[in-house]
This record gives sequence, C-alpha cells and structure tokens, in this order.
Amino acid sequence: MHQISSFVYARDELLGWEIPTKRLPNPYHDFPYMVLEGVLSPSECRAITAAALADKEAVAAELRGNSLDTAIRKTDIHTLSPEHRAIYNHRFEAVRSEIEAFFSISLSKATDVQVLGYESGSFYLKHSDDASELRDSDGNVIGYRTVAPERKLTTVLFTTSYTPNPTDTDHFSGGELLFNYLCDESGNTITLRPEAGDMVVFLSNPYFAHEVLPVKEGFRLSLVQWHDGHH
Repeated sequence: MHQISSFVYARDELLGWEIPTKRLPNPYHDFPYMVLEGVLSPSECRAITAAALADKEAVAAELRGNSLDTAIRKTDIHTLSPEHRAIYNHRFEAVRSEIEAFFSISLSKATDVQVLGYESGSFYLKHSDDASELRDSDGNVIGYRTVAPERKLTTVLFTTSYTPNPTDTDHFSGGELLFNYLCDESGNTITLRPEAGDMVVFLSNPYFAHEVLPVKEGFRLSLVQWHDGHH
C-alpha cells in the first residue's frame, strides 16, 4: 500500500502499471475524493426519484462502445425533466469552484447527466471511467488503456439513501460504491454508503476504479456526469 492522502492508501499493483492519465489530488487532503453533503434538498431528491420511478421509457444502460452486457452492468437509464435538469445545473454551479479548488482543475465541458436507476439485483462491476482494463490470458488485470481521455473528473449525485433495511423507495440496501484499489491504513477497501443529496467527486483515472455492489432492496438513483478540464 502507498499513501495518497491523510487517511487513504492505494494498492501497490497500481505502481507496476502504465497509467497514462494517472493524477492524484493534493496528498495533504484527508481523502483523495470529495463527498459534498446536501447538494440537493430532501424535497428535490424525492421529486427526482419519483419522476424516475414513474418513467416508463427507461432503457438498459450500455457499456462504453454501445454494447449491452448485463453480466457486467445491470442498471437503467432514466430521463431528467427540463425542470429537474435546471435544478441540477443550478446546484452544480454552486459547488463548482469548491470542486475545482480541491482537484486543482478548471472544468470545461461535461457530458450530459446520466440518470442511473438500480433496482434490486442491479450492479456495475469494477471499471475505470477513462480507461479499459487490460487482462492476461488468465483474466488478471495487468494494466489500463485510456479510451476516454476527455473524462477527467466524475461526479455522482445521489437522490436516495443507503440504509440496512429500506422501507420505502427513497432508500436502498446494498448498492455501496466501492473503490477497488483504495483502502484505509488497515487495508480495508474504501466503501461509501451514500445519503440522498450527497455528491461524490473523484478523478476518472484507474486509481479510482470502482464498482457498484448489487442492490439488495429498494431503489438506488444517481445523477452521473463526466467532466473535462485542464490543470
């Protein structure tokens, strides 16, 4: 393990791989990612969640390259209404400068917001947002190849909350966001259990490869965006 912030370490296999987009935030931060709380209000979260649940036009999310493989990714893409898109844009602009300062980046263009719904049994296996895994003949990861260099930063804004025992559609169990190569000083893999209104922000490179663990119960909804920018 090698230390990349005050409380977070990275697994040493990353050191042996060529990662062209490798970049890390200031090592003096407590964490190498941000969790911004209360970016959306509870009522805004509930309204966006209700709209997604009522959306009959949802489509299964494809992998980069437009392939559909439910063994790797099982989630639905919903549509954001113009009203909710305006709220999202307004809320994002309110935290933009804080994000830019943390990562020492000037954000430029971004992808459209992806509204990702995870129902019971939905998941997304380990992946890097800007790169594809390279594997040997035994299936072991041996490195990464950059395929989306315009993805510098990933933002994930949650409208539903993790809870061990969900009793309504605004909560879910399972569905944790796990950073595969990041751990605490004891070697425990960093795993986030989101709250509605929280925005998680991290660099899109392979150091921050991640997965969404299978949702057990309830409905996990997140608004995801990838951002380009320069340092």
